[in-house]
Amino acid sequence: MNESLPFASAYAHGFARIAACTIPVSIADPAANAEAVIAEAHACDADSVAVAVFPELCLTGYAIDDLVLQDAVLDAVDAAIERIVAASVDLMPVLVVGAPLRHRSRLYNCAVVIHRGEILGVAPKAHLPTYREFYERRWYAAGEEWDGEGIRIGSHETVFGTNLLFDVRDVPGLVLHAEVCEDMWVPVPPSSRAALAGATVLVNLSGSPITIGRADDRRTLVQSQSLRCLAVYAYAAAGLGESTNDVSWDGQTMIYEGGSLLAETERFPDGPRSSVADVDLDRVRQDRYRQGTFDDNRRTTATDFLTVETFLHPPAEDIGLRRTLDRFPFVPDDPARLDQDCYEAFNIQVSGLEQRMRAIGGPRPVIGVSGGLDSTHALLVVARAMDRMGRPRSDILAYTMPGFATSDHTKSNAVALAEAIGATIETIDIRPAANELLRGIGHPYASGEPVYDVTFENVQAGVRTDFLFRLANRLNGIVIGTSDLSELALGWATYGVGDHMSHYAVNVGVPKTLMQHLIRWVIAHREGTGTDLTDEAVAVLQSVLDTEISPELVPAGEDGKVQSTESTIGPYALHDFALHHVLRYGFRPSKIAFLAQHAWSDADAGDWPVGFPRDSRYAYDLAEITHWLQVFIKRFFGFAQFKRSAIPNGPKVAAAGSLSPRGDWRAPSDGNPEAWLAELRRALPDLVD
Repeated sequence: MNESLPFASAYAHGFARIAACTIPVSIADPAANAEAVIAEAHACDADSVAVAVFPELCLTGYAIDDLVLQDAVLDAVDAAIERIVAASVDLMPVLVVGAPLRHRSRLYNCAVVIHRGEILGVAPKAHLPTYREFYERRWYAAGEEWDGEGIRIGSHETVFGTNLLFDVRDVPGLVLHAEVCEDMWVPVPPSSRAALAGATVLVNLSGSPITIGRADDRRTLVQSQSLRCLAVYAYAAAGLGESTNDVSWDGQTMIYEGGSLLAETERFPDGPRSSVADVDLDRVRQDRYRQGTFDDNRRTTATDFLTVETFLHPPAEDIGLRRTLDRFPFVPDDPARLDQDCYEAFNIQVSGLEQRMRAIGGPRPVIGVSGGLDSTHALLVVARAMDRMGRPRSDILAYTMPGFATSDHTKSNAVALAEAIGATIETIDIRPAANELLRGIGHPYASGEPVYDVTFENVQAGVRTDFLFRLANRLNGIVIGTSDLSELALGWATYGVGDHMSHYAVNVGVPKTLMQHLIRWVIAHREGTGTDLTDEAVAVLQSVLDTEISPELVPAGEDGKVQSTESTIGPYALHDFALHHVLRYGFRPSKIAFLAQHAWSDADAGDWPVGFPRDSRYAYDLAEITHWLQVFIKRFFGFAQFKRSAIPNGPKVAAAGSLSPRGDWRAPSDGNPEAWLAELRRALPDLVD
């Protein structure tokens, strides 16, 4: 966190507000167009925008043909730029404006970068199209790299070249590069080299007349360039007012970050429009840390760039957060994307288990079923894997193992589901074995005392797992693990001979918040997935979805309340939120708290995943978020790693990563959470314990 700014400011947490603007232009009238730019610049300033990019040649219009060679027009361009420079003195945004400029004995199609009364630099277009409807080489020269020679515009002299970076020093990570239209369409765009040199925000000033399908082509290019360059890419195309002699214009604007669309405007606007988004510079930086091949590519590619520095003086007040945030980062709000994610997650699990069983000779899957979310979904995965292998579901050996606190509800769900699936189901009462073990170690419960400590709980978990392994030994089986990614993150598993261990853990890559949606997806696709669920099975699955998450290891209290996992360790919604941002991006705790506050403070704001029950929608304030974030930090970084360091095999599912010591996450088992707690304490001293 930038400690010079308050917690409430987005600029304190690695964000910068970017605008891609399209404006109505007046043909060959730079003075009028300068006023349109200035008006939009004032709007961007009021909106706390850091960088605003405008269309190609917006000071004259792109489609003015030979009029661009007229001295009256070119003189007016210089005057228009001076007008914008003067108007920018008290404005926050860095303005990137398109203009034709005289230099040496040629004209250049340029991006002019203006900030607080200065022209920071001029980036000429490097690649000039002269095909189909384009004829730019008639008027312009191709831009070259800066060679030490400046350019004069009116009374201003500045640097000129395709290899300029603009570093906003008081917004850490905001390094700007500008390219012009066709530069994005070539195999190696200038922005690729700029990104390798350190640019994080790439902007494109575009003319780009519209034809059928071209808008989709632009989206594809912008998306892929932002993804390949691990960068932000802001695109602004020409629209209203351009000449329609032979072409038309749609004014498309959009902002992508690492391949994800953050904002776009409607096309064919009837006035000025801006795509505005808060881009995550920390994400860009962290992505580049993680993807070492990015910097390897820099070392084999010439990246001789000149850096120009400026200062933004970002706002200290709360400006909100202008980007879509998922409450459940593992669960997309978009129904089509969620459907695709569930399809892939389910089949990753199924194919992983199928391959493992084929590789070791086709053993019988042995699984403990409790009637909870995790074991229910694991049983569905096992059933589908058996179908794909052409084996009878009766070969699935399912066991329900009631203990001291098992409810009739969950036990009956477990039995009913196994029967409906077609598995072989047996009940093993673990209480005699658990009692014998408790008696053998002298536990007070064996003498009739109601002592329900961790030993009491772990004896039950250990006995269950011991039964499963010995059954697998006797019946040529493989024990299927049911513990999920979220439980591993928190260390919420009985180590060793407990639910921590199995022969193959199908759920190990699935976060808890995704689990219920996977079950809903299996229900919705009961025929198309090949699961062939009966109506009885669907009814049981719905009952499982409606049951509170509980380990059912401690008997209900006098008030009748059953043991609740989330009341003990906290909401999985918040823990999965923290897990995603720690595992995928390595974000600071203060930033995670800031993001969670914006995602979770209002239950009625934003979207919820499809199928999420309306009466279950909830909110958390910053105090609650901070409390449970501390719990996550202490568990994840403090002591849970020793369990993760010894987990069985299982497939990675979530793109954010897995916690396998053989995969995405390697960490010492003797952890220390103090650095994370201290960072959160500095940001929120009144809320941290």
